[in-house]
Amino acid sequence: MYADICKVLGIKYPIIQGAMAWISDADLVAAVSNAGGLGVLATGHLDGEGCRQEIRRLKEMTDKPYAVNVMLLSPFVEQIVEVICEEKVPIVTTGAGSPGKYMKKFKEAGVKVIPVVPSVAMAKMMVKDGVDALIAEGTESGGHVGKTTTMALVPQVVDAVDVPVIAAGGIADGRGIAAAYMLGASGVQIGTRFLVAKECNVHPNYKAKIIKAKDIDTTTTGNSTGHPVRVIKNKMARAYEALEKKNASAEELEELGRGALKKAVVDGDVDNGSVMSGQIAGLVKKEQTCKEIIEEMYGEFIQIMKNTAELYSK
Repeated sequence: MYADICKVLGIKYPIIQGAMAWISDADLVAAVSNAGGLGVLATGHLDGEGCRQEIRRLKEMTDKPYAVNVMLLSPFVEQIVEVICEEKVPIVTTGAGSPGKYMKKFKEAGVKVIPVVPSVAMAKMMVKDGVDALIAEGTESGGHVGKTTTMALVPQVVDAVDVPVIAAGGIADGRGIAAAYMLGASGVQIGTRFLVAKECNVHPNYKAKIIKAKDIDTTTTGNSTGHPVRVIKNKMARAYEALEKKNASAEELEELGRGALKKAVVDGDVDNGSVMSGQIAGLVKKEQTCKEIIEEMYGEFIQIMKNTAELYSK
């Protein structure tokens, strides 16, 4: 299946960079794609024209395959879909819903579509709509998450569909990639490790927060709204959780969270901003280039697979 996903996407390594709003810009995406992975441009914080500008900037920096993520709850989703088709984007990933409404338009434009799914039911529905692959994302991921772990979700999705499945959530090194393959995945999507890439333009305070994180340093806010978000514990997260315990209204919670991600990513306020991160942050210990990150992880993965093969051939 490794050859399948690389052939489908036209990439060297079966490693996809997760789309992170305010973070996954053209600089990071180009660096990942140039290193042999699949860079994914985030558009959740952009309107149509902003999306077009980033795509064009990206095209100037790489001639390798790349993807654009469509956040289906965005108020600008219609504009962004139009821009993607007009700019001849090769691959799209989607989040927060079903891309079914836009599948005909994407297919007519020759766009490969890879939705993020949190359940088997959603995976089956997406396959019926004609998607090219799926990203099965476990609750270990940073940002918006479901409830099922990667370990439990991936093999069930793999068994339920006949398209390549990409594992996401709790993966930051070669061991995680190997584990994903043992579960039947064709590749992996990684977000948190790329937060500390040298080409990532996130504020240095944000990077420092990830590098200093321990295994128990993340939590999920927004559980009462039905849209949990995994973040590093800080003053803002504690305030949000306190409001939830008081059964605060959706409006109060929305007001507290408004602009919180930008505050952390752009302004570097990692106390009052939303520092989205996966549970795997405790394994992320150094800043490296995207090329170094990808080649290190893939090298670890290959060595693990060789060692495993040798162990069971004795």
